[in-house]
Amino acid sequence: MFLDKFVGLFSNDMAIDLGTANTLVSIRGKGIIINEPSVVAVQHNRSGKDKILAVGNDAKRMIGKTPMNIEAVRPMRDGVIADFEMTERMIRYFIEKAHNRKSFVRPRIIICIPHGITQVERKAVRESAISAGAREVFLVEEPMAAAIGAGIPVDAPDGNVVVDIGGGTTEIGVTSLGGLVLSKSVKVAGDRFDRAIIDYVRQNANLYIGERTAENIKFAIGAAISLEEELSMQVKGRDASGFLTTIELTSSEVEEALREPLKEIAIAVKNILEEMPPDLAGDIVDNGIVLTGGGALIRGLDIYLKSKQKKKRKKKPLLLLPLPQSSLQHSLHRHYLLLPAVIPLPSPGHH
Repeated sequence: MFLDKFVGLFSNDMAIDLGTANTLVSIRGKGIIINEPSVVAVQHNRSGKDKILAVGNDAKRMIGKTPMNIEAVRPMRDGVIADFEMTERMIRYFIEKAHNRKSFVRPRIIICIPHGITQVERKAVRESAISAGAREVFLVEEPMAAAIGAGIPVDAPDGNVVVDIGGGTTEIGVTSLGGLVLSKSVKVAGDRFDRAIIDYVRQNANLYIGERTAENIKFAIGAAISLEEELSMQVKGRDASGFLTTIELTSSEVEEALREPLKEIAIAVKNILEEMPPDLAGDIVDNGIVLTGGGALIRGLDIYLKSKQKKKRKKKPLLLLPLPQSSLQHSLHRHYLLLPAVIPLPSPGHH
């Protein structure tokens, strides 16, 4: 215990956003110093021992290009740990990289976790960080962390909504008085966007593309609405016959591909707004909704969500009533009052 505290004097307190797609590391007083993909490249030896070849950016460049004995692993799935050992090694790598050394490192770490994960999943996150060299581990739910990072005054007695669209999950939270009043996590985010693009290109252009290509398409021409100036890019892949082919893909086609996953996010946001206490709902009208995360970079996403939250009001039929004769003396034309029909309209032919 004393040794941990002593070594801790030479370590920096850290915050880690352990995301499905990317991991961000922040150091107190320095801000974000690491932003790399949550990928680990592993070499499988005949002896059964695995060797870590690369982590982060170097490992991501290997996805889809590795020989038989090398595997690029994504240890996080849908915001939770899918591979405990690889997650531990990845966290250790980021801790050592943040301190520029491998020894005398025992930091205190805050780790972001999705809302609604089980106690077993919480324990897995905590233990993986402890095994990686952390002295103490504190867990904070992602909607709250996103709200603080976006500069929202979470301690104020005002309601604020934050929508954090990550790689594996979309976290929606309503903050007030330093806590989460409502929170929801849906497994629709950046990875789902990529799969939707892959499926669309295969079904409509008969072209097979990989995850990296789909991600590049998403960032280059991804859109949630029709753009005034349509974007396009050349996409290379393999057709059903095995030949290498290049096609041109437009932003309107990507919009069509993303329609279903974006609709699910819009429904989740709408459900949160419907469950919100009336007093907080008034605050949201003034404060709006804050979008964060990599998925929020989809062009026109704010306009799309705004259009989906507008309530369509049914127009009441209008009843035409002639003005009294006295009020028509100043005009040669016949005027009408437009009033909501609060009495049944007479049937045709009825006087």
